[in-house]
Parts: sequence; C-alpha cells; structure tokens
Amino acid sequence: MSVNHVVVVGAGLAGIRSVEALRSRGFSGRITLIGEERHRPYDRPPLSKAVLLGTADSSFVDSDLDAMDVEHRPGVSAKGLRDGVVETTEGEISYDGLVIATGAEPIRLHGEGRQHVLRTLDDALTLRALLVENAKVTIIGASWIGAEVATAARRAGCEITVLEAGPTPLSHVVGREVGADTIPWYEGMDLRLDTMVASVDEGGVSLVNGGFIEADVVVAGIGVRPAVEWLAGSDIDLHNGVVTDEHLRTSLPNVVAVGDCAAWWSRRFHTRLRVEHWDTALNAPEVAVATLLGDDAVYDPVPYFWSEQFGHMVQYAGHHAGARLLRRGDPTAAKWSVCWLTDEDRLAGVLTVNKPRDLVQGRRIIESGQRMDPLRLEDPEVAIRDCVV
Repeated sequence: MSVNHVVVVGAGLAGIRSVEALRSRGFSGRITLIGEERHRPYDRPPLSKAVLLGTADSSFVDSDLDAMDVEHRPGVSAKGLRDGVVETTEGEISYDGLVIATGAEPIRLHGEGRQHVLRTLDDALTLRALLVENAKVTIIGASWIGAEVATAARRAGCEITVLEAGPTPLSHVVGREVGADTIPWYEGMDLRLDTMVASVDEGGVSLVNGGFIEADVVVAGIGVRPAVEWLAGSDIDLHNGVVTDEHLRTSLPNVVAVGDCAAWWSRRFHTRLRVEHWDTALNAPEVAVATLLGDDAVYDPVPYFWSEQFGHMVQYAGHHAGARLLRRGDPTAAKWSVCWLTDEDRLAGVLTVNKPRDLVQGRRIIESGQRMDPLRLEDPEVAIRDCVV
C-alpha cells in the first residue's frame, strides 16, 4: 500500500522528529500533526531544569512546520483508532500511514487536595511561581523528577519534605545500594524513606501510618504511564504501551509507534523496553519513519538518560537488570561511577556522577558487546576503555 497521507498523533519531540524524518527522506505527501496542547512543539527535559529554575521561560523546538508543509492541529486530542481513521475531538482524520507518539502522562495520587505534576510547559510555569522562599513544599517520590524539583525548591529557599516509598531514592531504577549513595544530597531537607502516602488532602498529605504533613505545595513525582487510553477498544496490541517489533512496527498495518508510549523489542538486550527519556524521542522516529516508508530499519539503541540534581550531573546508559554491581570510586567524592556486568563480564550498564568520560566510553562498550576485566574496571584511575579484554 502506498503512503500518501501520514498522520502523526502527538506533537512532542517524538512527533516533531517524525515529521522532520518524513521530509528528510523525501516524503512529499500530506502530513497532519495533532497534539492536545495549544503550544507549538517543545522539549520536555528543560522543564524540570532551566524552566523550573527560572533561567528559561520555554523550550520550543526550532522546527518550521510551515516550511515543511505540515498541517498542525494544536489543541486536538485523539479519542480512538480504527483501520485507516483516527477519531479526534474535532472529528475523524483518515490516514494511510500513522505515527503514534502520544508519550506518557503523570500518575496522580488519591485525594481532593491540590497536587502538582511536572510534564507540560504550563505545569512547569505554574509550579515555578509557587516555589518561593519559606514555602512548605512536599515532594512525593525521590525519583529523577522529584530530585530535580527538590533542587529548584532548595534554590528558591523552600522548606522541603521528600516522601519516598522505597528504601532509598531511585531504588527502583538503580538499586538500593546505588540509591543510598544519593541520600547525602538531600541534606537540609526532611527526607523520609519507606514512607507511603495515603492521599493528598486540603493543606497537606496524609500518610498510610496515620500521620499528616502540612504543605503549601504538593508535587507528585511517582512516575508516568503511557498515554494509550485512547487506543482502548482498537485492534492494536497494548501491553505497558504500544507493543512494537524491532522496526517500531505495531500490530496494525502502516502504523508505527515512537517515544514514551512505545514498548519495543530490543535485539541487544533480548527483552521488551519502554524508555521514557529524551534520547528515545529524539532518535526512534528516524527508524519508525523508515519502516513506515518501506525500508528495513532496526531500532536497537543503548538506552541513555541524564538528570541534573543538587549540583550533580547524573548520567546512565544501558539496561542492567540481573547484572552485578561494580564501583568505580568513592560515592562521597565529587566524581564517581558504577558499572554493571553480566555473568559473561560484558558491560550491561553504567551510571556516572560528574564523569562524562566514563559514560561515553561505557556506552560505546555496551554497544560493542566486548568483555571486561572486572578487577581493572574497579580501579577509577583506569579508563573504562582500557578494561576491555
């Protein structure tokens, strides 16, 4: 089937990169880009960094939709999908090629009290105005986003309480041992671990143990879920997102998925991954569009993300489930890193704190699949690339 009209659902970074990839590959047909926000497309990582800190007011993507002859429909939400038709809040749009790039949406807690999340530009600007000196700010979740909000709140002079259900910050993503290394970063805050929230109520937060924490501002940073509810009832395969193969092809013909909502098969790690980070939204569209236009492209990256928190640049690459931890340096120092090795001594993951060289070298070695010398790898004075055997 020839593709003459491509509809891109979702006007975030993954959506706009899909549009650009279509035109760069010589696609001359119609392109319709729909997005539920009324802003023009923008990057999300700066929202919890530069925008929240007040050093920027926006993060718009420098892309000329008019020059690319794209019909952009802001403020339009997808409501359903059937073969060849996207149902939206402003009527039906037919397609013969579809890119699903609807991203993810924050998880909110129970309760009638006001709680803030950080996902959109409006979210960031609203929250920034509330982070003022001496404001009592309670952040639920010592996650990547939670830590970045806490960083901004500390700079604003707020009184900060961070509630984390796990035993350490970030325990669910980097493990308890590495997560514990970040606890000193919360100095001056009331960090409460193993603390479960019952509800967000008027004036604060109720805890499962019966306690209550007064707060002027409550921020929920407990994660996101793929924004795929609009696909319920369609024939597309859903499981923790839109299920795709290694080509980012879905179970429906002429439909691909990219970004936070795509659960893609990784040849490299022999598992299905859904990665909620900028690098995926930036690079996956090139493969998805190639697939849509009939080329045999494969998406098989080493996942990568970063976070700026409490004066530290934290970077991670890989997928380390089931791998063993090796340390490279003292976690109380300004710079350190950790690695994860498989049973075959192959590098599965690397996390660095203010050590970009380790990140770059580690990511390349994960891509190559080379074996490592564990003893040399534990020596922070030895470059990671010199630990290959």
